[in-house]
Amino acid sequence: MPQHAHISLSRSAWRAGAVSRGTRIVPQETPIALSYCGGTYAVMMATPADLEDFAVGFSLSEGIIAAASGIEAMEAVEIDGGIDLQIRIGQAASQALTLRRRALAGPVGCGLCGVESIEAALKPRAPVAENPLQLQPSEVCDAVRLLANQQPLNAMTHAVHAAGLYVPGEGMKLVREDVGRHNALDKLVGAMAVAGLAANSGAIVLTSRVSVEMVQKTAACGCCFILAVSAPTALAIRAAEIANITLVALVRGADFDVYTHQHRINPGKRADVA
Repeated sequence: MPQHAHISLSRSAWRAGAVSRGTRIVPQETPIALSYCGGTYAVMMATPADLEDFAVGFSLSEGIIAAASGIEAMEAVEIDGGIDLQIRIGQAASQALTLRRRALAGPVGCGLCGVESIEAALKPRAPVAENPLQLQPSEVCDAVRLLANQQPLNAMTHAVHAAGLYVPGEGMKLVREDVGRHNALDKLVGAMAVAGLAANSGAIVLTSRVSVEMVQKTAACGCCFILAVSAPTALAIRAAEIANITLVALVRGADFDVYTHQHRINPGKRADVA
């Protein structure tokens, strides 16, 4: 794509009372339209990178497709001021999306990506299937540390979020960054699906606060762990409890809080992290 994830712009820097002229690298924030079969479903402000992952992950998180193979073709088309991701899906998925649009009422809201009714926004996702995965406390802390070390765009700009998949014994398998926390998670979900990595093999690790949408997207991909640097909302905690997700937040150094399903944090488990 002609657009890049970051750009260098001029600025005046005040340091210890003195001013100097120079440049600073800042992230791009671009309107990204997600269009299916000729109709725009949502427009997100996002970093114009990893767009295939974004298209796949958003489509999966929104329940538009059931697997990455549900996207038959995708083209990123530059338009004035933004990018249109033109996504072609199968006939059955397209018909289901058309019926879903007709059932929705009201303007598209910010943050819930096309969910246009309060009832739909609060509808809990199906609980994540139980699996024997457990994490030792040291693994929780290692996961957040590893994520911090694999954020090249944030290292340059200090202005983007990241989401990663941490697998015990294997470390951080995938990381995606974006100016939007929801977008970073969607990109990760898409990257996992394209790479054939099972989300239930590890934990979703987030740099952001945990909102209900982040829990819903994690549940949609079938992961039973969220590890986050920041705090959760009350609604996110309730959603994680219902969705059978272990929600760990405020991971700072060796300290963290566990809000739901704490049986998966096992202090007796031996860690073996690469």
